[in-house]
Amino acid sequence: MQNLGVIDGETQLIGLFATPIRHSLSPTMHNLAFKKLGLNYAYMAFEVGNEELEAVIKGMRALNLRGFNVSMPNKTKVLPYLDELADSAQLTGSVNTVVNENGRLIGHNTDGRGYTRNLKERGFDIRGKKMTLIGSGGAATSIAMQSALEGIAEISIFARNDQFYAKAVENARILNEENNYFSVKANVYPLENQEQLTEEIRTSDILTNGTGVGMKPLEGISVIEDPSILRPDLIVTDVIYSPSKSKLLQQAEAAGATAINGLGMMLWQGALAFEMWTGHRMPVEYIQEKMFQTSTGSLV
Repeated sequence: MQNLGVIDGETQLIGLFATPIRHSLSPTMHNLAFKKLGLNYAYMAFEVGNEELEAVIKGMRALNLRGFNVSMPNKTKVLPYLDELADSAQLTGSVNTVVNENGRLIGHNTDGRGYTRNLKERGFDIRGKKMTLIGSGGAATSIAMQSALEGIAEISIFARNDQFYAKAVENARILNEENNYFSVKANVYPLENQEQLTEEIRTSDILTNGTGVGMKPLEGISVIEDPSILRPDLIVTDVIYSPSKSKLLQQAEAAGATAINGLGMMLWQGALAFEMWTGHRMPVEYIQEKMFQTSTGSLV
């Protein structure tokens, strides 16, 4: 179908359910891609948290949407409302992309592949490397599992010693015991143990913030209390892209480290979802040109 820049009776709707939501670039990205390819789809963002999620999914099922994304804090809470989980979602225990296959809602997770693809595009190979990963939620879990699938040698997971810590322990157990999938050493520590955090970062090649710390309402806060533990040969990545430079990435740049925000991860996980919904490859170079590139041609 030719996209004429209007909504008509043939338009297929795709949604994004998260909170906070107004910072999201996903609607702009997907709608630009639909228009570029002449596809009669529309992508819209909806402010949805855990309390509203079940009712919203029922509504989307009734309206026969082609699919939708879920982001924080819904990536694990959405699981009971779906009909089936793809391998990526089963392995991570979280979903960021749902595809409606003839009335069956199938949950997928493209976050991890988006993360590793972004590193590859930036020229970094994670094989044989060590990562310190902060977080145990949906995004962090996806990053851990996909990085292990792609050959990372060791992951040290840090999480707050609260109700989320059990998930970090479980993630480490899966990484260590599921030998059919992984060949990786996984460690888990409470984030409050700053001495251990310092040691793990000292011996790591990559530091990743897989939490929402640094974006609203936690903007201006970093998961790293002492920035002196950062160093020039460290790669520091953040799943956050709004603001484009979180407090963590500001600390990384000040230390001379390579700082990478979540824009590239968002782009590549979105490209995977786009193809699942439409059967077409997202025009990634076009999206980069329109949305994400600086004068030097790199993602910011």
